Amino acid sequence: MGVNSNRVESLECRETVLRIPPEEMSAPPQQTEEIHKVCLPPSQTTLQKLKHKLSEVFFPDDPFYRFKNQTWFRKLLLGLQFLFPIFQWGPDYTLALFKSDIVSGLTIASLAIPQGISYAKLANLPPIIGLYSSFVPPLIYSVLGSSRHLAVGPVSIASLVMGSMITEAVSFNEQPTLFLKLAFTATFFAGVFQASLGLLRLGFVIDFLSKATLVGFMAGAAVIVSLQQLKGLLGIIHFTNKMQFIPVMSSVFHHKDEWSWQTIVLGSIFLLFLLGTRHISIKKPKLFWISAAAPLTSVILSTILVFLLRDKVPGISVIGHLPKGINPPSLNMLYFTGPQLALAIKTGIITGILSLTEGIAVGRTFAGLKNYQVDGNKEMMAIGFMNMAGSCSSCYVTTGSFSRSAVNYNAGAQTAVSNVVMSATVLITLLFLMPLFHYTPNFILAAIIITAVIGLIDYQAACRLWKVDKLDFVACVCSFFGVLFISVPLGLAIAVGVSIFKILLHVTRPNTMVLGNISGTQIFQNIDRYREASRVPSFLILAIESPIYFANSTYLQERILRWIREDEERIKATNDSPLKCVILDMTAVTSIDTSGIEAVCEIRKILMQKSLQFVLANPVANVMEKLYKSKALEQFEFNGLYLSVGEAVMDISSLWKRQP
Repeated sequence: MGVNSNRVESLECRETVLRIPPEEMSAPPQQTEEIHKVCLPPSQTTLQKLKHKLSEVFFPDDPFYRFKNQTWFRKLLLGLQFLFPIFQWGPDYTLALFKSDIVSGLTIASLAIPQGISYAKLANLPPIIGLYSSFVPPLIYSVLGSSRHLAVGPVSIASLVMGSMITEAVSFNEQPTLFLKLAFTATFFAGVFQASLGLLRLGFVIDFLSKATLVGFMAGAAVIVSLQQLKGLLGIIHFTNKMQFIPVMSSVFHHKDEWSWQTIVLGSIFLLFLLGTRHISIKKPKLFWISAAAPLTSVILSTILVFLLRDKVPGISVIGHLPKGINPPSLNMLYFTGPQLALAIKTGIITGILSLTEGIAVGRTFAGLKNYQVDGNKEMMAIGFMNMAGSCSSCYVTTGSFSRSAVNYNAGAQTAVSNVVMSATVLITLLFLMPLFHYTPNFILAAIIITAVIGLIDYQAACRLWKVDKLDFVACVCSFFGVLFISVPLGLAIAVGVSIFKILLHVTRPNTMVLGNISGTQIFQNIDRYREASRVPSFLILAIESPIYFANSTYLQERILRWIREDEERIKATNDSPLKCVILDMTAVTSIDTSGIEAVCEIRKILMQKSLQFVLANPVANVMEKLYKSKALEQFEFNGLYLSVGEAVMDISSLWKRQP
């Protein structure tokens, strides 16, 4: 009878190396099993490997597959469609689609106008900047964006972060021009950062903002934003610019003498009205138009009411004068030199990441509902170029808003033309309707903001995190309390740090387990998970569920030796068959480095000193190639390398039986 040496001499792999006669197997006599050789992957040059790796990292979706085997004219057309999605759906645009887009565009405009003014106030910017930011960016996105339902404009979280970060260094009341310069410059750098991620296909950078991190961050930000609006709801004139819980609440109670009961009554009435319409739309989605029209309706009613009561109740704070006209150019206000440049860059990157995360998440959500795909890299470029252009036209950071996009979707939007309709409506407002907002009270803006951000508090998601993954819940809680009590950027940084710690924990302390055989099969599974899986006498079968890297090689070596020690102690206690062989199932070991190879060789040396056989089962192609090139594979030539755990157990058992 031949012997299975498992020697790897070439890249060719013969299928069958050894056939075990039935009488020498523990399996039933009617079965005949084959022992297969473990193959090396096909030979590739270093350039081929690099090309493949770069392709997998940067082009996993193979965006250029449409260009294969096409004429030059067809390639030009496909290139235009790739860069400008409007050329993809534009030729098939019909009047019926336009009717739907007009309705949805007018609907989201009724929401975008009051929200734009409110969010600009949240960012400590003049209210008119919010309307400017609802005019130019949507036009650019309609040409470059790939989502049909994304409604573009200012959003609460980016407004909060930008306002809080810049206010820490510069006060708008004291240095309004410098504040505007920093806001526009931060918007420019946010756009550069976003477009660069898309062009370089580095979208995985934003994946470090995990779902758990965002749940806590959004909830903390929503609480802080809502508390900040007490200034408008209570009629307080002197209020803190800080964005932490304790300073905000201290400011509220230290200025009780400034509370205005008229403002409190009117603000509470409109806040209850807005919350009520929101509740109705949540319970009955077909009535979405009620919550969509409520903000503008509230603005109109409150403005008329304050105008009529201006003589009897003069103490109600109003927006005041808003200039008419379209966006003035702001290229000359970009701030590229000076002591605050670092602040502008940092603010731009942080707000860029947050707005990009929200915009792409919203776009993919509604694309999934309508069964079409949104290209993440295209979206990054579209949002990036949109913000770069916006920074030159008196706009601050914009992205896709979930609330406006939901209204856009429910209103029946079919294409990005709904954004064009919204921009046209905002343009008319800028040109002709600005004087009508003079008596718009600040309490209505506060009520609109509270109604918008309250939906960001997702307590159900936090409960799910607690049930599913406690470490994710810790990241969520750290993010929430960090934003609430420290600061918005530091709270976000703490949450990202916890998420990265979780990744490092999984990498440095991977799962290992003991496998047992399910009787009557060649299946080996975790004995703690499957009761029907039993240990194989004289074998200890271990599995690792991670790559073996320098970061975890020492831990894995120590853990495997501990498994062996514990198994030997179990054998002594139960008088089972003595341990003869340790099999390491490498099916889930997707990669290995030099430290990992050294750890495997060191384990083999230690087991040889104990007269124990060490066997590797089913190493993947990448691992196999590195073991071969490091010559570590030579140590496993004689019955040390198998295609599966089942074949290893069967072949080694048969060899033991043949030994005298």
